[in-house]
Amino acid sequence: MHFGEHLTIDGYGGNEDLLDSRDIVLNSLRELPKLVDMNLLSEPVVYEAPGNNQKDPGGWSGFVVIAESHISIHTFPKRGFVSIDVYTCKNGMDRDFIIGYFKKKFELKKEEVNFLKRGLEYPADNIYA
Repeated sequence: MHFGEHLTIDGYGGNEDLLDSRDIVLNSLRELPKLVDMNLLSEPVVYEAPGNNQKDPGGWSGFVVIAESHISIHTFPKRGFVSIDVYTCKNGMDRDFIIGYFKKKFELKKEEVNFLKRGLEYPADNIYA
């Protein structure tokens, strides 16, 4: 048994206009949890992230706290890039669905995906009274 699962998606070649849409980021953070049977603990927040004249040309950063953990999205429209984390304490995450969801939302041409099982030694019972 493990505590949870953490999926990271780095998407490349995405549509600049879709990546530069605050509404798409916000709607994704509202919609995806419902589609994968997760429960919002708060409304999603999305912030415009200014460029830093280095490797970050700016974009949108969004986050939602779910009962099962969190989902975050960081877009870089000028680079056609998005960085996404989906972390849940549930086991059996539908990775293919989530990857396909974001591939379609941002019209990604390529995805780099990493998957971690978290808490491999998570105690089966409470250790403190």
